[in-house]
Amino acid sequence: MQQPQNIPIRFLKGIGPKRAKAFAQRGVYTVEDLLYYFPRRYEDRTKFIPIAFINETTEQTVRGKIININVRRSFRRKNFSITEALVDDKTGRLTCIWFNQPYLKQYLKQDNEVILYGKTELYAGKLQMTNPEFEIVSEDTEDMSLHSGRIVPIYPSIEGLGQRALRKLMFETLNNYVPALQDVLPYDIRARYNLLNLAQSLINIHFPKDEHLKQEAYRRLAFEEFFIFQLPLAIRKTQSRQIQGIVHKPDDKLISKFIDSLPFKLTPSQIKVIEEIKHDMASTYPMHRLLQGDVGSGKTIVATIAALFAISSGSQVAFMVPTEILARQHYDKITGLFKGLNLTDGKSLNVALLSSSSSLKNKIIEDILANNIHLVIGTHALLEEEVRFHRLGLVIIDEQHRFGVGQRALLPAKGTNPDVLIMTATPIPRTLAITIYGDLDVSVISELPLGRKAIETVWITSQKRLWLYDFIRQVVQKGRQVYVVYPAIEESYSIDILSAEKMYEEFRTKVFPQYSIGLIHGKLRQKEQEKIMQDFKQGKLQILVATTVLEVGIDVPNAALMVIEQAERFGLAQLHQLRGRVGRGPWQSWCILVSDATTPEAKARLEALVKYKDGFRIAEEDLKIRGPGEYFGHRQHGLSGLRIGNPLTQLHLLKDARRQAWELIQKDPKLLLRQNVLLRNKLLQRFPEYENLVMVG
Repeated sequence: MQQPQNIPIRFLKGIGPKRAKAFAQRGVYTVEDLLYYFPRRYEDRTKFIPIAFINETTEQTVRGKIININVRRSFRRKNFSITEALVDDKTGRLTCIWFNQPYLKQYLKQDNEVILYGKTELYAGKLQMTNPEFEIVSEDTEDMSLHSGRIVPIYPSIEGLGQRALRKLMFETLNNYVPALQDVLPYDIRARYNLLNLAQSLINIHFPKDEHLKQEAYRRLAFEEFFIFQLPLAIRKTQSRQIQGIVHKPDDKLISKFIDSLPFKLTPSQIKVIEEIKHDMASTYPMHRLLQGDVGSGKTIVATIAALFAISSGSQVAFMVPTEILARQHYDKITGLFKGLNLTDGKSLNVALLSSSSSLKNKIIEDILANNIHLVIGTHALLEEEVRFHRLGLVIIDEQHRFGVGQRALLPAKGTNPDVLIMTATPIPRTLAITIYGDLDVSVISELPLGRKAIETVWITSQKRLWLYDFIRQVVQKGRQVYVVYPAIEESYSIDILSAEKMYEEFRTKVFPQYSIGLIHGKLRQKEQEKIMQDFKQGKLQILVATTVLEVGIDVPNAALMVIEQAERFGLAQLHQLRGRVGRGPWQSWCILVSDATTPEAKARLEALVKYKDGFRIAEEDLKIRGPGEYFGHRQHGLSGLRIGNPLTQLHLLKDARRQAWELIQKDPKLLLRQNVLLRNKLLQRFPEYENLVMVG
């Protein structure tokens, strides 16, 4: 029999090209994809709640007969209809309401027996279920065995297919194709953790015999997902340890002199991380280390000391950042710190800034190849083919999530197995980081520099705008500076977002005419952006109106107030990054979130930012709110492709799967043993980009 992963879904009975397109929108292209299209929830239809015993405000499943149905127009809203059905189950009656769905009267008829699922509440003294999901009970006994008298799966909707049709399709597909599935999870691992086989798991995740088997199916399938996504990480880490790296022998006197010259004291956390990096760079294999640290924790100075380790050992360093503004800031800061510092041979440390708009770009590229530049700080321009190094010994990548996996690999390829330090200000809990970034060693800066005051965060509605403007005036009158951030550059007629340009004009002409105000956004030319930021840094501007171009890395110690307009339109990590632009001086700083948020998710984000200051705790909340797939981004180590596993709630299972994957790769690094061939094929199907890791030879 042909393998399910090779059969397009359009060839299934009743699908065809049109429905295949609807499935494709859900990421379902093959029969195997359909088998892994899991229910979003279940209804226990072995017993229904009698209407007489329904509780308010909880979701219920009831079964009854429609005794009356009508559609009426809303008096308050034009072209708005209300469909109302009265349902009786002999214990009581329940009113069901659907808003603006007049077509339902074509399906729901008087005397229809229906199954309803939804939240109930008391309205005008009677029970009401609003916009419930429904199914019409069939007289076909065989057909009803899928839809009643059992734990029934409810799937994410597919355009043009109702739940009954989806269940029938899934049931037939399981019957026809499960026998052809090959279980890639090794038998000894299944036995060790008492896991169901693949056929049992798929049958019981879709049509569970009971709650226990449903949970066991969930556990097995989640374990398999975690296990397969850990394999390439284990392979990559194992192979990297077999590569000959650069053994750096830094000049300890130079490093000590540099640390002593700093205008601040390193924190114990920074010192610990520096030692971890030094140990890696002195080893025989290339360093691959992830440096996590909250906004403002001092990652840049740690990276600068790592650069000195490489430079004083005779190597060059490439430091890549996502924006030209950040590259310029790092360049200015590091050249200032290196002033008066000479290498052992008496030569000064040469630092260059390379970006697409660099006026001396060709000269800088020549100097890099001639080894006249020790440290080059730049943007994506560092990845250009003509940029070549004399002896690249260390690659530093800042805000790694802003570069694709392929981009991150290009820069190290310009050297011979250089050390790599990846930095992120988007922290995740350490235990999860070790598991997710399994091919990297993880360092964490867990404390802020001494003397930093906690930023006070407040959430207000737009009705308090006059209070906000008074507060901005108070901050500016004290000599401090203010950021006001908006989610859009220009006014949009399709969505109601306050425009940065419009509000800049209003501030300049009406609200704060007495203050100097600037506007910065990503559509400005690079030189204009740099000029505005330089003016703000030097105190020539008191208020800076901006978009999220500010999110990463901008450092102005005198800025003491961050105002974020329509804050519900930003992600939690974005909000935390923006908040981190203030609080860098010795005075009290504030972050004010302006939002009329109404959705539970938006409210949860804003409440989390008000409640928590610690980036790691905020990351945990962000993971809970968004879920792992969205949080880690497109194809980030496979986590965004998780269909059933949840690393937050199943961390112990993730750790077990990781342990087994790593043990297997120790014994069979390229999955060439006969018993691992199916696993190898599954890995390449799931992660084709990792084919080079398991190539023979």
